[in-house]
Amino acid sequence: MTGDAYAQSGVDINAGNRAVALMRAAVKSTYGPEVLAGIGSFGGLFDASALKALSDPVLVASTDGVGTKVKLAAQVGRYESIGHDIVNHCIDDILVQGARPLFFLDYIASSKLDPEMVAAVVAGMAAACREAGCALLGGETAEMPGVYQPGEFDVAGTIIGLVERAQILPRTAELRAGDVLIGLRSSGPHTNGYSLIRQVFQTVPLDTYFEELGSTLADALLIPHRSYLPLLQSEIQNPKSKIKALAHLTGGGFIENIPRILPDHLDAQIDLGSWPELPIFKIIQQHGLIDTEEMYRVFNMGIGMIAIVAPEDVSAVQAAIPEKTYRIGQLIPGHTTVVLA
Repeated sequence: MTGDAYAQSGVDINAGNRAVALMRAAVKSTYGPEVLAGIGSFGGLFDASALKALSDPVLVASTDGVGTKVKLAAQVGRYESIGHDIVNHCIDDILVQGARPLFFLDYIASSKLDPEMVAAVVAGMAAACREAGCALLGGETAEMPGVYQPGEFDVAGTIIGLVERAQILPRTAELRAGDVLIGLRSSGPHTNGYSLIRQVFQTVPLDTYFEELGSTLADALLIPHRSYLPLLQSEIQNPKSKIKALAHLTGGGFIENIPRILPDHLDAQIDLGSWPELPIFKIIQQHGLIDTEEMYRVFNMGIGMIAIVAPEDVSAVQAAIPEKTYRIGQLIPGHTTVVLA
């Protein structure tokens, strides 16, 4: 075979090099003095001396993906929001344990490498990392013909964060019947339920304008996953924080995620109608003829994060969060289930 045999097999090394060149500036924009070696190295180096400032430091790690939301992004050729999605999803996953992010690693795989697409995704990651004070320390871009269908790609990421052992959440032993659930609004479906969403709207063009949304369907469905770090960081890092637990409403919605932080003698009662439901969820339910229980098992229904606090601390915690929040339910005696009331 000729010297370009690898390219003939479907893998273009030059495209990989071009992708790295296009993303280099965005990645380096996330570096602080803690980053000793990043893009271009075999491994990222991160100065761990910050751990010495904590009396009992604990590292927290999480890995996740964006799921089939990437298919919608590919359909409309809009990729940067996917980068925000994966970073913010991972930030929220470790935030519920009280951790702040230190650095993030990404993985992008496709059937055929499109350098501009990869650069757009990474630009979104870099922007989300900068907002969180988190380094985009490294990653991998893989071209895998025969594994992925033509035109398809996947995005995943790993985050490493830091928390003081005494501030690890949830404080499950402190949860009591009567504790209040405070809901923080979501921006939309975030990164969950997109296989169902794609099925529901399979005959509806993504550029369809919905009056209820004030936007096209694509705009509503590709709004990035929110990061709750700026809203909650000050409160949860306060040694006197009144937040006993946080629940990130990701895959599994209310029904599957809240029980993950409950002791075995408590249920969570959700008071339906206690917050403004986003129009996109009403449209999904109506178009898909989906029952209410299923909606709350799949989607966040307009609430992306839940904080659990004692009744006497509700006002103080709500005042400490710099946006409107909602009292959406309470803990009741039970067996780690969610009751929709």
